[in-house]
Amino acid sequence: MIMSSKAIPIMLAVAASAWMYGDFAAARDAAAPVPAGQAATKKPATKPARPAPRRPPAEADPLADAPRFSAEAVGWQLVEDVRTGARLGVPEKLTPHVGAVRSGTRWSSTQGQIQVETFRLGEAALPALFEDEKRSAHRQVISSSLKPDGFVILGVQGLKNFLVRAEARGSEVRGVTVLYDQATEGTMGPVAPAIANAFIGFPDPNAAPPPGLRRRVEYGTAIVVSADGALVAAAHTVDDCQAITVPPFGHAARVAEDKASGLALIRLYGMHDLTPVSLADAAAAADVMVVGIADPLTQTGDGRPASLPAHLSGRSIEPEPARGFSGAAVVDDRDRVVGIVDLAGAVAGRTAALVPVDAIRAFLQAQHVAPASGPTAAAINRSVLRVICVRQ
Repeated sequence: MIMSSKAIPIMLAVAASAWMYGDFAAARDAAAPVPAGQAATKKPATKPARPAPRRPPAEADPLADAPRFSAEAVGWQLVEDVRTGARLGVPEKLTPHVGAVRSGTRWSSTQGQIQVETFRLGEAALPALFEDEKRSAHRQVISSSLKPDGFVILGVQGLKNFLVRAEARGSEVRGVTVLYDQATEGTMGPVAPAIANAFIGFPDPNAAPPPGLRRRVEYGTAIVVSADGALVAAAHTVDDCQAITVPPFGHAARVAEDKASGLALIRLYGMHDLTPVSLADAAAAADVMVVGIADPLTQTGDGRPASLPAHLSGRSIEPEPARGFSGAAVVDDRDRVVGIVDLAGAVAGRTAALVPVDAIRAFLQAQHVAPASGPTAAAINRSVLRVICVRQ
């Protein structure tokens, strides 16, 4: 259903038209953020290689002229919503207040002019939900489309504009609703469709996260470096955490970071009998073992350390370990640590990197942590722990 209305913002009409006609790339390009300091430019019109899908005339021209926005200005951040399992983009500077709602998470501005809310329904019939959303109180639906695996609805709700996008898998539906005052159209016009087009209701748990994604709950691995509770982890896995937990011991504190090496020091207080790793004295041979704990979302492992064979080529580790192995111990044939895994580079499409033992030793020395002489070879699994970062 497409209706002409002056009330609906042109950017939302563009996004809905692209979604309805399957032109996802056009919608993403139209609403994509631009790097900080780079002015938005008009996208030049190009002759299509094949006949373009038919669109309502009112929506044909503005697509090429759709403005983009500065990611830095709005605080654009890709996040994983822990309550629904969905992935979405959020303008965090515009919606700094985060809280749980009945079936998802809400990001909102200080006075509620802008709201981004996720939802998850475990047992829902997509067509029925589609009709219920359209009939919601005080909504004037301007445009809507239902597909076998999802729907999109946009329109006006009182003095606000709204956009709803949902995806279905089986009987489960996950979605996002964007609601904002018409007075904020100048800012939210390009941002709202970007939120809708960045939304992935059911991300692949085995795929590497896209660049820039900050997960609400991050699973990593840490190695014990002293019996009294000092642990070393990959810095990016414990960055900006509201809480850090190391099962089964409980709360941990991040006490230091070395940005150059990508290492962080976290500490379990009140510990006296942990089993520290043994640091190797020399560089590693090419063939090593990687000892870490996989992310539970990969549906592999049982929360206990796993040892995987790997090959070092310079500082690259092949094959790339699974999610959750960032911070995992890389050990030689005597179970001495020759480095740890850093998957920050792998997220950006590069091979998993080795943070070498020399960097670990220098980091510990700078933090006045004396590495222990090390455990027996059979104890390496006791020296590798899961670390969980929970972000706001």
